[in-house]
Amino acid sequence: MDLTTPALLFPAISLLLLAYTNRFLSLAQVIRQLHASPDPSSPVVMMQIPGLKRRITMIQYMQSFGVLSFLMCALSMLALFVHSEAAGKLMFGVSIVTLAVSLVLSLVEVLVSTNALSVVVDDIQRMADKTPKP
Repeated sequence: MDLTTPALLFPAISLLLLAYTNRFLSLAQVIRQLHASPDPSSPVVMMQIPGLKRRITMIQYMQSFGVLSFLMCALSMLALFVHSEAAGKLMFGVSIVTLAVSLVLSLVEVLVSTNALSVVVDDIQRMADKTPKP
């Protein structure tokens, strides 16, 4: 294995971390909007709180594993640069595993996020069903 193998993964992990940061910022904005809403203790908001807390934790772990993957990839390149092929291969393997964990967490976070949207859609539908039709 040469230096270019982990170097190919390096920009992909950077972009993934940027996407995770965007998800975190979007989630923070949603939470702030719910906090500023006229009735932050409404049933719809209260139903979303467990999912929001779970998403915060998942994004934290996604970012942590992503950063660990990035670090291991960089250390792998360093090890290969100083001709320590065994250490380089090991760190590259750890980098791939931590990246995979990060991606699985990302998938689970998307599923939790989709469930939160279902709560809102159900509430909209319930409100529409209560509204008298002309």
